Amino acid sequence: MKKIYLSEVDSTNLYAKSNIENLADKSIVHAANQTAGRGRLQRTWVNLGEGNLFLTFVLKPSNSFNEVYSNLTQYLSVVLCKILEEYGLKPQIKWPNDVLINGKKIAGILSETVMQGSLFKGLVLGIGVNLNTSEKDLASIIDKEATSLNLEISKSVDVNLFLDKLAEEFFADYDNFLQKGFELIKNDYISRTCFLDTEICVQVFNDKKCGIAKAINDKGELVMSNNQKEFVLTIGDIL
Repeated sequence: MKKIYLSEVDSTNLYAKSNIENLADKSIVHAANQTAGRGRLQRTWVNLGEGNLFLTFVLKPSNSFNEVYSNLTQYLSVVLCKILEEYGLKPQIKWPNDVLINGKKIAGILSETVMQGSLFKGLVLGIGVNLNTSEKDLASIIDKEATSLNLEISKSVDVNLFLDKLAEEFFADYDNFLQKGFELIKNDYISRTCFLDTEICVQVFNDKKCGIAKAINDKGELVMSNNQKEFVLTIGDIL
């Protein structure tokens, strides 16, 4: 595991994608400041400045894309929950990979596939975690309810220690996960969800699907029911 530290970058994911040829498998790119971070569905991940985590895992597991790679964001959400639990918190997961504390978002996760023509070059798996910020900053620049680890535990957080914990936990079961897929983490994932057996609406691109969240299947997809008819969502945002 090689760490590449940057004092400032537009996005750790963009840096990793641009340099993936020269970056070893299981490298970690992290930055003190990230000026153009992005989340899922082209959302902006706001730069809250130094003291927060901006990190990308560079992963080159094979020479071709495997379906299990699509579940790596869910794997990382479970890993993050385990680290937050070490700080005495009770995080929850909102499908597919949002991590919440008391209903407030604390992290953003984004996986991107890097292709060269039809050749699979690898994955960049980015995560931003609010570790040290003020309620004022959160309220002024984030349009959704958000929180930060320092606010939840009432003391400042050592970024490097948090990074090391996260990386160690991520790679502890990473190779096993690639072999077994979502089923390896299914129970851990479901035990931390906050939406099952409730009526929800999910934004799927320009469409909205509503119904009862029935289950998470063995592929990490969301099974919903409406008018006694079940349907499965592979992507979307719970509203």
